[in-house]
Amino acid sequence: MTFDVDLFVIGGGSGGVRAARIAAGHGASVMIAEEYRMGGTCVIRGCVPKKLYVYAGRFADDFAEAAGFGWTFAQKPVFHWPTLVAAKEKEISRLSQIYGVNLAKAGVTIVESRAEILDPHTVLLKADGRRIRAKKILVATGGTPVLEPAIPGVEHAISSNELFDLPEFPGRLLVVGAGYIAVEFASLFARLGAKVALVFRGENVLRGFDEDLREGLRVELAHAGIEIMPATLPVNIEKQADGLAVTLSNGETHLFDQILLATGRRPHTKGLGLEQAGVALDHAGAIKVDALSCTNVPSIFAVGDVTNRVNLTPVAIREGHAFADTQFGGKEVVVTHADIPTAVFTTPEIGTVGLTEQDARKAFDIVDVYQASFRPMKGTLSGSPEKTLMKIIVDGLTDQVLGVHILGHEAGEMAQLLGIAVKLRATKADFDATMAVHPTAAEELVTMRTRSARYLRDTLDAGPGSAVSEV
Repeated sequence: MTFDVDLFVIGGGSGGVRAARIAAGHGASVMIAEEYRMGGTCVIRGCVPKKLYVYAGRFADDFAEAAGFGWTFAQKPVFHWPTLVAAKEKEISRLSQIYGVNLAKAGVTIVESRAEILDPHTVLLKADGRRIRAKKILVATGGTPVLEPAIPGVEHAISSNELFDLPEFPGRLLVVGAGYIAVEFASLFARLGAKVALVFRGENVLRGFDEDLREGLRVELAHAGIEIMPATLPVNIEKQADGLAVTLSNGETHLFDQILLATGRRPHTKGLGLEQAGVALDHAGAIKVDALSCTNVPSIFAVGDVTNRVNLTPVAIREGHAFADTQFGGKEVVVTHADIPTAVFTTPEIGTVGLTEQDARKAFDIVDVYQASFRPMKGTLSGSPEKTLMKIIVDGLTDQVLGVHILGHEAGEMAQLLGIAVKLRATKADFDATMAVHPTAAEELVTMRTRSARYLRDTLDAGPGSAVSEV
């Protein structure tokens, strides 16, 4: 059987681009198809523009806090939304172009077209009707926003894809959801000057994160002026001359300029031809793969959010690289989806790695908790009420650090380095033996000596009294 290419990659996002480039470096002939813009969700409408907007929002705090350090301004700072949008567009266009240049340098053939799978070795290019025969096919199409709840008037709402490029700044913004995307956009738009309301189905934000961080972030979001309404969802949206009238499940009606539905994302598998090629999908539409990212069809593979394993850009990149090394580099590489550090870019931000206190208590016989909450040094002069929270979760039997969780300035930067320590199975004694860098917030991580709580797994059902100071 003859093939046009060794590898055909569908999707020019983080995972697909890395896989294509590394495979080509191993000597494979590679073709990649992208129907929108090279760079995928992260570069074009996700991580990168979001972080740029977060920086923009934080200048509001900097201006306000500068007075405590002796600064005065002749005029009140004024934010101009179109300038930010244009600057963002210039930067992501630059990054998208770099992706294309690096692929071309590696010898990858780039096709600007939607691609659909016809059979285990054939891909159809929708732009010109060409059929490409590939020895192996990699699907790396990522995820797409879900516009839910499906209520009357939902067509007037937007997803995070559209929020970056609105022609006018949304002075009144309703955010629906409580995950990463919802809290990040609520936080940054509040600081840019919008009046923000955050509604969600549950009782608190960021399900799955450490409970103390969840509660701490909720307090900080309220301090930023965000109206938080738990156990509340929109039930109807009506477009009016002066805005969008939203009726909530609590019976209230409010007017907004924009409604962001950030209730989740789903794998972008619809219409790719996976079913006709015999590729198995799960109940959410994600592609089922094994540890080597191979589907039930031996010639078809998948990496990144389309597999719904761990939906983070660095994970997709690592999976793409591992796939290329395994299939074309002559060495089997398995990606471990455990102890992955991550950040939530609210203000203050969250940085976390490893087990939460709650998960650790379910899995280990004895769990020690070390915790500190303090006012950052910058706040002593600026007057900011923002607090920093740090937690270290430790196996009480082996002294191994199971997880570290931070709410505070530059928490994401700290989480990256803490990820190394947790991955290396560092102990609390290792943390204690590390010299502090003073004065920093991070020094608290190596100076916490007093255990705040110890939990025994066989007393979990005893309620609050299950925590004991000594055993």
